[in-house]
Amino acid sequence: MPPNRPFMAVPRGYARTVTALHDLTALEQAAAIRSREVSPVELTEHYLQRSADLGDTVGAFITLTPQRALEQAREAERVVRDVDDPDQLSPLHGVVVPVKDLNNVAGVRCTRGSTVYADTIADVDDYVVERMQQAHLVMTGKTNTPEFGLPCYTENDVAPPARTPWDLSRSAGGSSGGAAAAVAAGLASAAHGSDGGGSIRIPASVCGLVGLKPSRGRISNGPWGESVGEFGVNGPIARTVQDAAALLDVMAGAFVDDPHPAPPLPHGTNFLAAAGREPGTLRVGRFATPVIADTSVDPHCLAAYDEASALLEQQGHIVEDIGVPIPRDAVPAFETAWSVMSLLTPVAPGREVDLRDLTRHLRARGMHASGVGLASAVSYIRLLARRALKAQSAYDVILTPTLARPPVPVGFFTEGDAADDFTRQKEFTPFTAWVNVTGQPAMTLPLHWTEEGLPIGVQLVGRLYDEATLISLGAQLEQMRPWLGRRPEVW
Repeated sequence: MPPNRPFMAVPRGYARTVTALHDLTALEQAAAIRSREVSPVELTEHYLQRSADLGDTVGAFITLTPQRALEQAREAERVVRDVDDPDQLSPLHGVVVPVKDLNNVAGVRCTRGSTVYADTIADVDDYVVERMQQAHLVMTGKTNTPEFGLPCYTENDVAPPARTPWDLSRSAGGSSGGAAAAVAAGLASAAHGSDGGGSIRIPASVCGLVGLKPSRGRISNGPWGESVGEFGVNGPIARTVQDAAALLDVMAGAFVDDPHPAPPLPHGTNFLAAAGREPGTLRVGRFATPVIADTSVDPHCLAAYDEASALLEQQGHIVEDIGVPIPRDAVPAFETAWSVMSLLTPVAPGREVDLRDLTRHLRARGMHASGVGLASAVSYIRLLARRALKAQSAYDVILTPTLARPPVPVGFFTEGDAADDFTRQKEFTPFTAWVNVTGQPAMTLPLHWTEEGLPIGVQLVGRLYDEATLISLGAQLEQMRPWLGRRPEVW
């Protein structure tokens, strides 16, 4: 392995400026590791130093794990040294990918973004973490998340607020805000996130990244089971579509106790390969009417939506306007399930007072739901999901704005009381939660930027279990309008 150095040679065929290891994509870093141009230890040390220097600036991490990271990096380096065929290594072998602090990593504290859990040490690995460790990814820390992952912004009482590196006065979104801030600021080339109502796509859009919410059952939620409504999934946040696809390949796959696993890909195929295939001519339905809130959509978000429509048509895809797939009267049912879900994280007697206002507000609402009320809400959600899937069956992909507003200031949601906070969240994110109801895969792409240099994402929603088409189409759009050369305020 070569000695430590601040940057590496530009790979063959490179078209953009590379001066440091974090300028490379995750797949480029993995290729350099396989060819022994870069050591996993060297890469890990580089990211640990950047995370120590810049992590609090963007609110990326709750906990850094340098000793664990270096142990994992040394093991990844040993495997590279001993392997006969480097092509047999995982696609992201030795690459740094932090884990969101809602997920358990054995021996590491898991705060769930709350002072109530500030000293809690996990005793098991979540299954998605097992997959990442089996692939010899390196975890430099646990990324920032709001309390219990409930809101769409990342401000809590255990770490600095997560800020988008494109404008440090603005929120990085949530609930995977720390993960997105880390990737966008060059503290990791990709990150693990989770999404129960948009929590991968929201921060990815705000931070100018690719965020991929897989189909329900594509990545295991074990071993602790499913949440109310089964809205939540794990997934990747990355700088490119290819990197997101490669991380999905690492994370995906059922365990024996998964109750409803997604069907596996055909033998010999993977999601990364889909990023290199032409998608063919697709039929795309589009809508820009907010689903879960009666609110206006900012002109920048509509411009991104219209520009994406034009790009799709330029590639020969058929783009048609369609109606909203989920009626507005589904919102109370979703809110009932979400409020009850907030109660599933146990809080010791006497510690409720230590929770944030929004968390206590949601838990109080959940306590007022009856068993019949919850069963009715979940049953109605499932019925609407079936109807939505049937109504979309003529289309390969659905296009919407990702958000209804550009990135908002830190503190924007907490200016009023908890009820006002929740209303503002719905108005900011009226296009994401319906996909968690149906269980479909969805991806946000940073195809538009405001005059001030703020990223604006567009959302592509695929057929159930058809992440491959989303990835193929996303890669096509990325090639048409590449975003990788842009650099945020913090890089």
